Amino acid sequence: MQAQQLSQLVPFNGLSEEALQLATQQGRVVHLERGQTLFKRGDEDHDSYYLLEGEVELDAAADDRQPLIIRAGGDAARHPLARLKPRRYTCVARGACVVAAFADDALDRLVARDQATAYEVTEFEGDDPSWLFDLLRNPAFARVPPANLHDLFGRFEPLPVAARQIVIRQGEAGDYYYLIREGQAQVTRSTEDGKPVALARLQPGQGFGEEALISGEPRNATVAMLSNGLLMRLAASDFLTLLQEPLVHRVAADEAAELLRGRGAVLLDVRMEDEYKQGSLKGSHNLPLYLLRLRAKALDPTRPYLLYCQTGRRSAAAAFLLAQRGFDVFVLSGGLDAMKISNPTSNS
Repeated sequence: MQAQQLSQLVPFNGLSEEALQLATQQGRVVHLERGQTLFKRGDEDHDSYYLLEGEVELDAAADDRQPLIIRAGGDAARHPLARLKPRRYTCVARGACVVAAFADDALDRLVARDQATAYEVTEFEGDDPSWLFDLLRNPAFARVPPANLHDLFGRFEPLPVAARQIVIRQGEAGDYYYLIREGQAQVTRSTEDGKPVALARLQPGQGFGEEALISGEPRNATVAMLSNGLLMRLAASDFLTLLQEPLVHRVAADEAAELLRGRGAVLLDVRMEDEYKQGSLKGSHNLPLYLLRLRAKALDPTRPYLLYCQTGRRSAAAAFLLAQRGFDVFVLSGGLDAMKISNPTSNS
């Protein structure tokens, strides 16, 4: 699927070049053989389909009306096939066909973000707006309302950095959230004996520094540059109101119970190992916040996650980290303190 192909279709013809490139990554190609059905009348799926090659017929199965014939390259093929839901037509291939499929929700978010931010991004970054559109590949930014992105992009400050420069230091107070625009960085955490343990290597487009801003606690790790680079930083107040709040979904105890029963959510305790052993919620798994970057890849991305800690602060930071990686996450509001557990179940 090429951006040039999409640029002839609606609403892709109104997108910026950067957003078109994102769209090529969001869509999937569907190949149909003669007689194969793409969707049926009455279906309530959540996809939009565009005919790129071949011919299809749209059959309303009503009275004696002849099926509508849609040919790739024709004016009708510039629009989604039988867009209204439930479907009013059955779509059948008249020969070998190639169709581009897009999830309705993802496509709508992409168009909304592009329309809301394209002008402001161009003004802010002059001739090089691509890095900001690269951020939209990050699942965290994909969930931020377009109105927030409008303000957010204008509040990032550029910060040139040098190799071996320490950007944040373990134990210090948090004041900024950082995104890597150019270069690489290393995340380390000092143990009780003072030895640094490598937790993660960060690449362009990845962020750091959010844990201290969300939890209000000192920095729990040190981040140093591995190369010369350029960071974009966001002040704590802007981070909390424009970026963190839309991504951290807090739920009360009754909603949490429904997530566990109805959706099979995984219950994660993000406190330290010793805290977990002292008492935890039945059925929970322990993944301390400081290890989350290191072990996030081992989590099942198809499952929702319900996070908790003692007060809700650390779990909010953990939720932001997982949301950045595309996980469906929720936070137990107020943590264990809010539940007033008198006899916690031990998982030791």
